[in-house]
Amino acid sequence: MARSRTDKLDIAVLLPCYNEAATIGPVVRGFRATLPDAAIHVYDNNSTDGTALQAMLAGAHVVRERRQGKGHVVRRMFADIDADIYIIADGDGTYTPGDAEELVRTLLTERADMVVGTRRGVHADAGRQGHALGNRLFNLLYRTIFGPDFTDIFSGYRAFSRRFVKSFPAVSGGFEIETEMSVHASRLKLPVSELELDYGRRPEGSHSKLSTFRDGGKILWMFAMLMKETRPFAFFSTISATFMLTSLGSMAPVLAEYFQTGLVSRMPTWVLSMALMMISFMLFTAGVILDSVARARAEQLRIHYMSLETPSAAKAPLSEASPASRARPGKADAA
Repeated sequence: MARSRTDKLDIAVLLPCYNEAATIGPVVRGFRATLPDAAIHVYDNNSTDGTALQAMLAGAHVVRERRQGKGHVVRRMFADIDADIYIIADGDGTYTPGDAEELVRTLLTERADMVVGTRRGVHADAGRQGHALGNRLFNLLYRTIFGPDFTDIFSGYRAFSRRFVKSFPAVSGGFEIETEMSVHASRLKLPVSELELDYGRRPEGSHSKLSTFRDGGKILWMFAMLMKETRPFAFFSTISATFMLTSLGSMAPVLAEYFQTGLVSRMPTWVLSMALMMISFMLFTAGVILDSVARARAEQLRIHYMSLETPSAAKAPLSEASPASRARPGKADAA
């Protein structure tokens, strides 16, 4: 990477951790070797195995986040840390620190707000076929609901611009945070990129914290909530259509009897079908109204995103790699 570009930028490496004492030391040292000028932050999420100590011994800045869950940690990181470029990875050693340089290069050259390191070997993750199947299904569902911007929404290895981080609301509490990041980028139509990287297996003594069914249910619920917030017309129209079809199904035999005999013998069924039809109309109306609200909220988020400054080094042309520009600017220059 042309050092004239990265020397002008503050890079922060963010490592959320929970019981990763066996791997966090080598991970921190790997990032220090790859990005020697970057600040490495480890946020310990109530670990009980000495993760914080190992991270400090490796040279990282360590902070403890007491609220359990990756989403809480990422929200705290994004609020606490000020930088030009952010790199987030897991502390379990499954992502190669040496790939961070390529993530930063892609972020700068493509002038993207987020670069996702898609996982080449994710289906071999500890041999857990449930995770592999869930990844495929959820990625397909994401592309169906929110668009084709991403092929691996659960990747934990990403690079962000300051604009992305400081405009990202981050409401998730757990592993759904990656899905929320992807939806945020799709919602605001931010420039994003994907970079295929190798995905390693956990070393001996390190165990996955994911539960196939529990976390899968949380992610599915997050899909529904994000669809309600970002695509309310589609969300409420789908529910409205379900109520309408149910209403028509229960209404049909009553109408058939009425046209044949002129009588309505099943009055409770008729009342129920009409109630379901009214609920369907109300849900459709709610979808139309909330769609306008969602568009206004997206516009406000976009305006806030545009109000954030882009680092001058990120706007500089790539040809600006002269020897004279390689000296790191002092505090007066940075100001």
